[in-house]
Amino acid sequence: MKILSGLNLEEIQQITDELGASKFRARQIHNWIYLKSVKEIDEMTDLSSKFRDELKKVAVVTDIKIKVKQVSSDGTIKYLLEFPDGECVETVLMRFDNRSNLTACVSSQVGCAVNCSFCATGKRGFIRNLDYKEIVEQVLTIQRDTGLKVTNIVFMGQGEPLLNLDNVLKAMKIFNENFQIGARRLTVSTSGIVPKIKELAELDMQSTLALSLHASNHETRLKLMQIESKYDMTELHKALKYYIEKTGRRITIEYLLIKDLNDTMDCAKELAHYLKDIKCNINLIPYNPTAKNDYQRPSNNSIMRFKSLMEHSGKKVTVRLERGADIDAACGQLSGKAKA
Repeated sequence: MKILSGLNLEEIQQITDELGASKFRARQIHNWIYLKSVKEIDEMTDLSSKFRDELKKVAVVTDIKIKVKQVSSDGTIKYLLEFPDGECVETVLMRFDNRSNLTACVSSQVGCAVNCSFCATGKRGFIRNLDYKEIVEQVLTIQRDTGLKVTNIVFMGQGEPLLNLDNVLKAMKIFNENFQIGARRLTVSTSGIVPKIKELAELDMQSTLALSLHASNHETRLKLMQIESKYDMTELHKALKYYIEKTGRRITIEYLLIKDLNDTMDCAKELAHYLKDIKCNINLIPYNPTAKNDYQRPSNNSIMRFKSLMEHSGKKVTVRLERGADIDAACGQLSGKAKA
């Protein structure tokens, strides 16, 4: 049985050819999947009932199940999705007041090998990569369930996107061409996989690269992120410079603020120095608690002091709006497991 979700127009056309149908039928099916987000073939009402019956013999729209759905008090929705092999990932729809943007935070792996100390996903370890269709299915599931059109996609869910780059790039191509989401509305976040950052630079894509830096010096970053032992901040700095020189694009620096660990004024000064020749915006993320460590969120005064000092360095600085913390859908809280 063929799965229609994730197929491009040419692949759908192969199915309609086998059924003796026209290319126009393939275009209709394609539109029902990507622009109208149908759940079932029977919802494709401009296809004849006879053709739908023939199509149902060889294909289904999806084989992904919503195992758990949680809705936050702020409107954020978190889905635990189950694949046919029984593995699960979480994906999140974020809505912001007074904005038309609907952002899907998608996962790229089941589990994660990077195992950052502040992140719930890494505690599971790495289980497997998602194929590109499984990545695409996350957004389609959101659209089917809500009836809403996703406008922005961030690869900031479970997993390290650059360790599954081939599938991530295929998914991004589908988001761009089939969902009609502009490349600049696609953001790929990485913990700092240096060779893959350079590979992305060579591709010269219009999407945004976000770096999870989270520390202002080697010792602190090593405590927070094991990846620092493989690709340290000196090597990472060179990769960022290379990326900017090749693409001319601005990078987003993500910096998790943890009380008394990396939120001091000395840390802010170190960070400003490290980024002084990097073309970037800085996104400060107040820590969201998980049950796996003793880290704490800084006070609002500490957050604003840190922001002010970074702004004085000439960078554009924002503090990320917390979304979905009450359902463990905020940054670092995704685990991909059903709660007991």
